[in-house]
Amino acid sequence: MSVYFFNDHSIETDHGRRSLRAGAVIIGSRVIIISIQLVTLLVLTRLLSPEDYGLVGMVTAITVFAPLLVSLGTPDAVIQRGQITEKEISALFWISLALGCSVALLMAACGPLIARFYGEPRLTLIAGISALTFIASALSCQHTTLLRRAMKFKDLAAVEVGANLLSGAGAIVMACYGLEYWALVLRPLMLSSFITIGVWFRCRWVPGQPVMSAGTKQMLRQGLQSAGFSITDYVAGSADRIAVGYRSGAGPLGYYQNAMFIYENLLALVVTPVHGVAVASLCRAQDNLNELRRLWRKALSTLEFYAMPAFGILAVTGQDVVVVLFGSKWAQAGTLISILALRGIPHAVERTLGWLHVAAGRTDRWMRWGLIAMVAQVVAIMSGLPYGPTGVSIALVVSTFVLFVPAIVYAGRPLGIGMSDLIAVVWRPLLASLLAAAVGFTLRFTLLTDMSAIVRSAALILAYLTTYLLIIVGLLRERMPMQVVLALARDALPGRFARHLPAWCFPDGRG
Repeated sequence: MSVYFFNDHSIETDHGRRSLRAGAVIIGSRVIIISIQLVTLLVLTRLLSPEDYGLVGMVTAITVFAPLLVSLGTPDAVIQRGQITEKEISALFWISLALGCSVALLMAACGPLIARFYGEPRLTLIAGISALTFIASALSCQHTTLLRRAMKFKDLAAVEVGANLLSGAGAIVMACYGLEYWALVLRPLMLSSFITIGVWFRCRWVPGQPVMSAGTKQMLRQGLQSAGFSITDYVAGSADRIAVGYRSGAGPLGYYQNAMFIYENLLALVVTPVHGVAVASLCRAQDNLNELRRLWRKALSTLEFYAMPAFGILAVTGQDVVVVLFGSKWAQAGTLISILALRGIPHAVERTLGWLHVAAGRTDRWMRWGLIAMVAQVVAIMSGLPYGPTGVSIALVVSTFVLFVPAIVYAGRPLGIGMSDLIAVVWRPLLASLLAAAVGFTLRFTLLTDMSAIVRSAALILAYLTTYLLIIVGLLRERMPMQVVLALARDALPGRFARHLPAWCFPDGRG
C-alpha cells in the first residue's frame, strides 16, 4: 500500500545492521549492473568507432544532468525529513514533470546551436532525441525517492538491473543492424524509460492533487541548495569533456570518454550507491550526534578499506585491461585510465561529503562548497588542456588530492567532525593504497614488461593486494572493515554455518 511510504521517519532497532545489509544489496546490484554495462561496452566498442562515442559524448555531457535537474535536488530533502505527506510529494512530482518537459523543449530548440558550437550538423537531431531523457527522468524521480526513504533497496536494485539489461540489449541489437551512433543515443532514453516503468510498479503510489504547504516549500528550498552543489559538480564534471571535444575533436574525446566511462563506473560501483544508504541511515540518527558520528566512522572506514585499493588496482592494470577488453585501437584510453584511477583514491573520500551535509540539514553549506570546488576544478582543467586529454587527466588527479580533506572537514563541522576525525579514519587505507600502487607501477615497468597483457594484469593484481594487505592489516593493524564484512556474511549464512565462524570476527555486537 502507498501509505507505507509516508510513515514517520525514525531510527529502528538494529538500525546499523539493517543499513549494512542495505549497502551490501546496493553494492551487489552495482556489481551486476557494471557487469552488464561492461559486456555491452565490450560488444559496442567492436561494432562502433571512437568517433561514434565522441559524437554522442558531445551531447551526453548535457543529458547526463537530467535526473539531477528535474528533481531539483529534492530526493535528499525528502529522505532527511521526519514526516512527509502524499500531497507534498505530489506537488514535488508535478513540479519535476513540468520542469522536465520545459528543459526537454529547450534542449531540442538548442540543437542547432550545439551543432554549430562543435561544427557537427548531426548533433541537431541527436540533441532533439536525447532531450526526451529529461521527461523520462522526471516521471521516475519521486517514486525512486519514496523507495529509498523506505529503505526498499532490494526493489530499487531489481528495477535498475532489469533496466540496464534491457537497454543494453537494445543498444547492441541496434548497433548490429547498422544504426551506428544511434545505439548510443537511444540507450540512455531506454534506460530512463525502463526505470520509470519499474519504480511505478514497485511503488504503487499515484500522484494526486498537489499542495504547496510549508513542508513542500522547505523541501524545495533544501532541494535547490542540494541541486546547487550538484549543478556546480556537474559543470565541473562536464567541463573536461566539453573542453577536450572542443579543442581536440571527436576522436580524442572518444578515448577520453571511454576512459572516464571505466573510471566513473568503478566510482558508481564502490562509492556512489552507498550515498543513498548512508544518508538514510545517518538522518535517522540525527538526534543523537554521538551515534551519528560512530555510524559515520564505521561506514567511512569500511568504504575506504575496499574502495581505495580498487582504484589502485585499476591504476596499475589500466593500460593492459583496456587493450585486452576493447582491442588495440583503444590503447590511448588505457594510459588515460591509469592516470585517472589515481584520482579515485582521494575521490572515494571526497564523494562522501553529502552524507554529512544532508544529515546536518545544511545543504546551504553543500552548495557553497560546490562553488569553490567547481572553480578549482575548472582552473585545473584549463591548466591541463594545452597538453591534451593526458594533461587534463593529470590536472584532475592533483586537484582532487588537494580538495578532499577540506571538503570533508567543512561538511563535518556542524556535526563536530573535524580534520583529526577524518585523518584517523582514512590515513591507513590511503597510505597502504599509494604504497601498493608504487610497488605495482615499479613492477609493471621493470620485471613484468615482457609478459603478455593478461598475465601481467593478473600478476599486478596479486602483487597489489599482497602489498596492500601486508601494510594495512599486518603493519597498521586495521581489521574492523574486515570484521564488518564477516558480520554481514554471518547474517547471510544459515545459522548452522554461521555459528562455526570464530568469535573474534565479531567483537562489536552493535550494528
